[in-house]
Amino acid sequence: MAIRNIREMGDKVLNKMSREITEVDKKINVLIEDMLDTLYEANGVGLAAPQVGVLKRLVVIDVSEEGDNPIILINPVIVETSGEQTGEEACLSIPGKVGTVTRPDTVKVKAFNRNMEEFTMEGTGLLARAFCHEIDHLDGILYVERTTGELRSSFAEEEE
Repeated sequence: MAIRNIREMGDKVLNKMSREITEVDKKINVLIEDMLDTLYEANGVGLAAPQVGVLKRLVVIDVSEEGDNPIILINPVIVETSGEQTGEEACLSIPGKVGTVTRPDTVKVKAFNRNMEEFTMEGTGLLARAFCHEIDHLDGILYVERTTGELRSSFAEEEE
């Protein structure tokens, strides 16, 4: 399909609330494929529709090492959380930066698939973090609003 431009911090679309998807038509299917292509091209873990300028409640995530196990979440809602994890977080919309963020260690989400069939899915560790991070995007929240301490260069380790 197509690689879309990823909006960066400062773009007002990233601070707006996304609208629910009521049906998966050709346009939404193209958006899903474009978002997956964009995610893989950028070597990301997750991408929310507002990051490509579309205010729809749609998220794609792939935490697999091979990058071949995409999770598509339409209208996702966090229904349960437990535990806590604190670690570095980055974002395709804030290139070159990382920050320390505390998130739940286990997250259960309820969402719809491409056929608008409802399902629930539970994730721990990185997947739980990705669920929270990407769903925040749908509500106009960037991870920098949840960081403790300063943002750091993600290239610092390479420079040492």
